[in-house]
Amino acid sequence: MQKACRLSAQVLKLAGEMVEPGVSTGEIDRAVKKFILSHGGQAVPFWGYGGFPGSACISINDQVIHGIPGGRVIQAGDIVSVDVGAFIGGFHGDNAATFAAGDVSPEAQRLMDATRRSLELGIEAAVPGNRIGDIGFAVQSYIESQGFSVVREFVGHGVGRDLHEEPEVPNYGRPGHGARLVPGMTIAIEPMVNQKGYQVEVLGDGWTTVTKDGGLSAHFENTIAITESGPVILTRP
Repeated sequence: MQKACRLSAQVLKLAGEMVEPGVSTGEIDRAVKKFILSHGGQAVPFWGYGGFPGSACISINDQVIHGIPGGRVIQAGDIVSVDVGAFIGGFHGDNAATFAAGDVSPEAQRLMDATRRSLELGIEAAVPGNRIGDIGFAVQSYIESQGFSVVREFVGHGVGRDLHEEPEVPNYGRPGHGARLVPGMTIAIEPMVNQKGYQVEVLGDGWTTVTKDGGLSAHFENTIAITESGPVILTRP
């Protein structure tokens, strides 16, 4: 699983480096697929998953998740979320990050910074003996203290032989509630954070999910392992 996670992190880094004004989401998607398959990946997990027509989910500005890559060209000031994974040796990796296309507004930067920090806090809470609700509480309490909101309709998840496994890992919750964390578990923690309200809607393509109020959204994700000595981030380049 470490190989799949390492490759996932490497391809996310590649995608992030491509986020520049004038680059299309389709160009990034094609580069993602080529990189995965040329660096030992045995499959591109997102391609065809549930019918998804891309190798990466690429979501811009008010798009929360599951943006379909294609002809849209990134503009200066956009924030671009890339969610991507890899499959090697029977195991999956999964990670995501939001990248700035050139200079972004102070509010967009603050949203991105807060979302990244909430992921760090969620990971810190992922220690043996804690529960899933402790992770969600760590994320939610920090995000709401910053004046933002966490998406409710989509959550993190277990990851391993399947891309999405139990347990679900919400970005909200109550301390001491939910499944207990035990060594050996591998989960994807992925705060999806909206600038304004938490409500989202899925567009007519059946995939692209946007904020209902048109506010910006950011998304960061790591696959981690629960160990006796604490959480270990597996999705590192």
